[in-house]
Amino acid sequence: MHIVDGALSNPVVIGGAIAAVGGVAMGLRSLTLERIPATGMLSASFFVASLIHVPIGPSSVHLILNGLAGLVLGWAAFPALFVGLLLQTVFFGFGGLTVLGVNTVNIALPAVLVGLVLGRLVARGSPLSGAIWGGIGGALAIAGTTAMVALSLALSGDEFLPAARLVFLAHLPVMVIEGLLTGCAVLLARKVKPELFTTFNGAAAR
Repeated sequence: MHIVDGALSNPVVIGGAIAAVGGVAMGLRSLTLERIPATGMLSASFFVASLIHVPIGPSSVHLILNGLAGLVLGWAAFPALFVGLLLQTVFFGFGGLTVLGVNTVNIALPAVLVGLVLGRLVARGSPLSGAIWGGIGGALAIAGTTAMVALSLALSGDEFLPAARLVFLAHLPVMVIEGLLTGCAVLLARKVKPELFTTFNGAAAR
């Protein structure tokens, strides 16, 4: 879902950059030394998963795994996803530097919201119930990112409205795939390393 340089209006680009700075700052404040390995792992997972993408107008379709990042990292998903996006922009030209802030917010903010809403449900109960909630979170994160990408395009001009609709429709299958992958990842992690999933009040999953 990388929006490319030149596709957005200046107010949207500037607003996205300001919001991204705030999100990354919040993420760095919440990032503890113990969470750095998980942050690096999920940043790398996002980087690899989203390398293969299909262009759709001014955006593209690909896997993201931002729901999993939000469930594990919370606000730290912002710097994790920002680093992945920055490396993709520098090395492969995906997206662009001017829209880096917008792309970061579009992908990271839904991840954080999913973590805030579903984090406790994923961390508690049986691994299977956690996996079900994780799958729902994975799909919702993609839905949220799709909605934000469409909104970014729509706010940049009426001429982008058809592209905004196309972005949403093209990502419906991605929501299903992301939900299944996130659910499986949560199920495995709850069984072998349940401490990965901590609630937002700092209590470890049990």
